[in-house]
Amino acid sequence: MHVQPIRRTGVIRLLLTLLMLAQSATAGESDYLPDARTLALAKERYGPAAVTRLQRWRDLASQLHAQHEERKVELVNQFFNRVPSLTDEKLWGQRDYWATPVEMLGRNGGDCEDFALAKYFTLRAAGVPNDRLRVTYVRAWREKEQRVESHMVLAYYPFPDADPLILDNLVAEVRPAAQRADLTPTLGFNAEGLWSAKQRGQSGKLGEASSINHWNDLLARMREQQSGVLR
Repeated sequence: MHVQPIRRTGVIRLLLTLLMLAQSATAGESDYLPDARTLALAKERYGPAAVTRLQRWRDLASQLHAQHEERKVELVNQFFNRVPSLTDEKLWGQRDYWATPVEMLGRNGGDCEDFALAKYFTLRAAGVPNDRLRVTYVRAWREKEQRVESHMVLAYYPFPDADPLILDNLVAEVRPAAQRADLTPTLGFNAEGLWSAKQRGQSGKLGEASSINHWNDLLARMREQQSGVLR
């Protein structure tokens, strides 16, 4: 069989295509972080202190690339757990509102969903793969109140069958799920899908994250913020 030689122009086109794909993947990860335009909007909407908080977030994300993954998880958990925990009613005048990380840091407050999602997007921006992260609905036992409450955390799976590490705004340190007997997981999701929390593998997939209305609204507002709109 005679093989035609690859022309130089074809090689150049191939290299340019690969370069564009690589740049596109990197840009997709950095899209979660505030640029100069977003910072200017945040200053106008929330005040100068919000800009400082957002710059610290951006600085953290850029520094995380030099860390190993479990250290990334610890640093992100520490960073966001310093943000005050406040109800949606107080912050947004709504019963249930999923704030973007820019909104959360802009207002300097959030509830459990906001913490879990901000940690998820920050770890994605730091290069942690989607399949190692799941925003997880749980039933949480509150010892002091003697009742079960709906709650949300972020679960990090170092490998598919691992006991996940739990990032929780109500607990300072990251702990393995086996040490969180107070939490009963029900559903987990990320940008790639929705799973039963009882199934760690792809076989437990129930559907797409797009079936969650709050998720769709959150992503739409994140796109707006990147294009120069801040509600």
